[in-house]
Amino acid sequence: MSTSTDLQLEMNGAVAVVTLTRPTKRNALSDGLILALRNVFETLPAEARAAVICGQGDHFCAGLDLSELQERDAGQGVMHSRMWHAALDLVQHGPVPVVAALHGAVVGGGLELASACHIRVADESAFYALPEGSRGIFVGGGGSVRIPKLIGVARMTDMMLTGRVYNAADGEHIGLAQYLVPVGTAFDKALALAQRVADNAPLTNYALMHALPRIAEQPADQGFFTESLMAAVAQSAPEAKERVRAFLEGKAAKVQKG
Repeated sequence: MSTSTDLQLEMNGAVAVVTLTRPTKRNALSDGLILALRNVFETLPAEARAAVICGQGDHFCAGLDLSELQERDAGQGVMHSRMWHAALDLVQHGPVPVVAALHGAVVGGGLELASACHIRVADESAFYALPEGSRGIFVGGGGSVRIPKLIGVARMTDMMLTGRVYNAADGEHIGLAQYLVPVGTAFDKALALAQRVADNAPLTNYALMHALPRIAEQPADQGFFTESLMAAVAQSAPEAKERVRAFLEGKAAKVQKG
């Protein structure tokens, strides 16, 4: 287990559980917390095959710690934003798939962090907002790139212009979360999903994290070609061959109706 003032890392089998530990600040994102997050995903234990990000206390993350907001010139502002980008890029494009367990406030930078994860599980206490517009600032942690890919430009524009807050059910409906669960159960569901993900072939997980988003952005002919390359690489892995052989020999579970 690795512990800092702002962040805790604990292994649960092959799942790295990363907990934001600023509950008295509603897990607001300080520079120290962002740097700790970057460090954790740069140095995940070798045995980690998936990760869960969660928040201690009543909220996942209430966004930027405004008490740290300071006057910066334009160049300093760019560098500060890029520091956030580097940290959250390691969440999205790091070594393992990441599941977010959301509850309470998922606001501002907290929503930017959640959008960098690959799967989002929200309990019924979750609510989503982007209050930067009303505070005279703009998202700086990658939200303008990631969040529209989840909900569309028009919905994000509305959230920032009007301060609209989505509750858990509406957030799940528009795509801010893929799972909606009863209050208090988001972490258990996220951990169960992460354990299932950790059991996948590592190269398949890597393809889903790194190749699929890029294919989605490519013109169709380039996407088809990239898909062919990734499919060939994935199926050539020894673990993939073993899994296909097990299925053909009737030793692997078949897909069942959900």
